[in-house]
Amino acid sequence: MSAPRIALLALSGVLAAGAAAAQDLPATASDRFAMLDRNGDGKVSRDEYDGDAFFRLVDADHNYRVSVDEVQAVLGPQRDGEFSATEWVRIADQNGDGELSAEEMRRSSEMRFQRLDANQDGNLELSEVRMGIGQR
Repeated sequence: MSAPRIALLALSGVLAAGAAAAQDLPATASDRFAMLDRNGDGKVSRDEYDGDAFFRLVDADHNYRVSVDEVQAVLGPQRDGEFSATEWVRIADQNGDGELSAEEMRRSSEMRFQRLDANQDGNLELSEVRMGIGQR
């Protein structure tokens, strides 16, 4: 799997945790992990890493498609070294229509969870998230 696809999958889990539209994502892996760990048990379960919740959050116009503009609204200003909203959509857009379906988001989220879960225990630990997104 390509590095850009892996990066998008991390984003989907973070946004699924409840980031508000137009709110910047947390800058550190620790902060992103805390956002994902909704029940505060020190691990992120598959339920907490929810691609369907991400899709509902981003689909602002409720047309069952996520556009580049909708992704941009959630990402906020682009940070140096991070992918643009256009790149996020292009990476996850499996059918090439320029938008993301709920299935594309769900599939991306599940693939990312599997990739991050290095010890294959069905949960993510902070160390796995740090390693997977390359942040401290």
